[in-house]
Amino acid sequence: MTALLSAVPALATDGTNGSSLDALAERYVRLVLMIGEHDADFVDAYYGPPQWREDARTDKRSLEELDSEAGNLESQLARTASRDEPSNLRRRGLIEQLRSVRGRLAHLRGEKLTFDEEARRIYGVSPPAHDDGFYRAVARDLDAVLPGHGPVGERMDAFKKSLIVPPARVKAALEVALDRCRQTTLAHVALPANEDFHLALVENKPWGAYNRYKGGYQSLIEFNVTPPVYLSGLARTMCHEGYPGHHTLNALLEQHLVKGRGWIEYTVYPLFSAESLLAEGTADFGMELVFPDDERWQWERDQLYPVAGVEPSLAELNYRVGQLNKALAYAQIDAARAYLDGKRSGEQTIAWLQEFTFATREQAERSLKFFSNYRSYVVNYRLGEDLVRQHVDRVAGPELDARWTAFLELLSSPPIVSELAKGTTLDPAAQR
Repeated sequence: MTALLSAVPALATDGTNGSSLDALAERYVRLVLMIGEHDADFVDAYYGPPQWREDARTDKRSLEELDSEAGNLESQLARTASRDEPSNLRRRGLIEQLRSVRGRLAHLRGEKLTFDEEARRIYGVSPPAHDDGFYRAVARDLDAVLPGHGPVGERMDAFKKSLIVPPARVKAALEVALDRCRQTTLAHVALPANEDFHLALVENKPWGAYNRYKGGYQSLIEFNVTPPVYLSGLARTMCHEGYPGHHTLNALLEQHLVKGRGWIEYTVYPLFSAESLLAEGTADFGMELVFPDDERWQWERDQLYPVAGVEPSLAELNYRVGQLNKALAYAQIDAARAYLDGKRSGEQTIAWLQEFTFATREQAERSLKFFSNYRSYVVNYRLGEDLVRQHVDRVAGPELDARWTAFLELLSSPPIVSELAKGTTLDPAAQR
C-alpha cells in the first residue's frame, strides 16, 4: 500500500463500526483523485477537503498501484458486515463504484476491451444493439410527418434550419427555459435555500452543454455555442443540466448524503462510473416531469419561441418530430460501438450518422469526437433515460405527483445503479 493511502485509518476487523466505512470511503475518494492525475476527464467534480487533492497531486502512484488499491478496497468492503440498511447500501454503493473505477483503469492501462465489455465493467449495463432496419423504420415515420417533398434527409435538414436561434438571442432563450425548469422543479422539491448556478456560453467543445458542480449547492452550467443552436434543444438542455437534472441531483446528494449522513464519497464524482448512468438517465428523464404530455410544445410556442426569434407556429410539429427522433438517440450507441470496435472508420461513422440520424456533417463530426474522448459513456443517455423511466413506471404508475416522488427518491437516496435495470425491458420495438 502506498504511503499516502496507508495513512488512512485501518479497517476494523468486524467492519461494523461506522468509522470503518468512513475510513474506506476516504481511501476511495483519495483513490479517485489520484486516478484523476492520470486521466484529466476522470474527476468530474470534487468539493471535499482541498488537502486531499493536493496530496493526490504531489504523491502520484502508478496505474498498477492504483488498481491494486482499488482491488484491496473492494475486497475489504465485501468482507464488511453492516447491521443497518443505510450502511449496507453505502457499502454496496462503494463496491459498485470501485468496480467501475477498475473498469476505467483497465482501459487506461491499455487493456483492449470491446465497447460492450467496457460499458458493462464501467457502467454496469449491457447496451442494446439495433440494426439498420430499426433506423429505416424511424425514417419512414419521419417521412410521414415532415413537411415538403423529396428525400427525408433533405427535408429534415431544412426543418432544422428553420429552428436555428440567432446568436444574439441564445442566452435570453436559455434563461427563460432554465427559469421554467427551475420553478416547476421547486414546486415539487425543497432544495437548499442558497442553491444557485452560473450560466456561461463557451465555444469549441466536444459536447453541447456541461454542468460543473462546485459544492455548496452551486453549479457552473456551460453551453456550447460553436455549432448552430436549435430551439428544439434549449428547454431539454436546461432541464438536463439544471432542474431537475444534474444541478438538482448534486445539490440533493450533498444535502442528504454528504451533510446529512457524512458520506464523504459523494464529494467526488468519477465521470467514468456507474453514477453516470443514474446522473444522465435522471437528467434526460426529468424533462417529462417538467413538461408532461403536450404541455412542452404549448409552453414553448407561447413563451420560448418569441424570445428565441423562431416562428411559434412550428412548435407542435417540432415536438412531434422530436418524439420520433428520440429513437434515433440509440444510434449514438450503435455508431460508437462500430467505431470503437474497429468495424467502421471515422469517415464511415460520419457517413453512417448522416444517413441514419440525418445529422449534418458538423454534428456527425462532433459525435465522432465525443466517441473518441468519452468512449462508451454514450450508453448513459438514452439507455439511462429508459431505465429511469421504466423504474418510475413500476414504482409510481401514471400519476404525476407520484412520479415526481419516485424520481426524487432516486436523486436523494440513489440505488445501487446496476440494480436499476432489474425488471426492465430493452426490446427495440418498445423503444420507438
